[in-house]
Amino acid sequence: MYIILVGGGKVGFHLARALLAEGHEVLVVEKDRRKCITINEELGSVVLEGDGCEAATLGVAGASRADIVIAVTGDDEDNLIVCQLAKVRYNAARTIARINNPKNEPIFKKLGIDDTISSTQVIMERIQAEIPSHPLLHLASLGNYGLELVNLSVNHTSNAVGKRLRDLNLPSQSVVPVIISATRGAVVPTGDTVVEAGDEVIAVTRVESEDLLRAQFTGPR
Repeated sequence: MYIILVGGGKVGFHLARALLAEGHEVLVVEKDRRKCITINEELGSVVLEGDGCEAATLGVAGASRADIVIAVTGDDEDNLIVCQLAKVRYNAARTIARINNPKNEPIFKKLGIDDTISSTQVIMERIQAEIPSHPLLHLASLGNYGLELVNLSVNHTSNAVGKRLRDLNLPSQSVVPVIISATRGAVVPTGDTVVEAGDEVIAVTRVESEDLLRAQFTGPR
């Protein structure tokens, strides 16, 4: 597999080394001459000095035959430009962008970037997985639609306890398809379903509505 990595910082360097170890053909595109020299000394002749935000540089790198183009610079705007050029100008098979600010993820997905990786989000999800009592756990992103599948834990101090689902002020475009209860098991709720302490609420919501949804099920009485 031929993989182009744009960005020769720490992330790009270690990713390139790991991919090379797995037998992939890798080219790192980096505009900083000092980083290029370091990469060549450590990994061999796998670096192209140039600006990956320029179409000509991606052309020289062979973006048109790349299986994956990965942009891992420290600048979200640069990563977006790289992936868009690779996709639109050179019809790269797949593009992946590093995102430093998780709030930018919906923009990247809307503009057609195949995959995004947010180190902040990865760390948060790892923390959430290690702490089951965390009030909101991300289960999945639903394509390019700006929707999230989330799991909310209802504790005994929640304002939602004892209320019918229809009486909660859920954000617009938020739905609750499943509630998992210790007493009722997994149920498909109706508007008359009463929320109980200990319930695990599976909900679909827009990314920007997560805080409002969390407040409805985990906010104090």
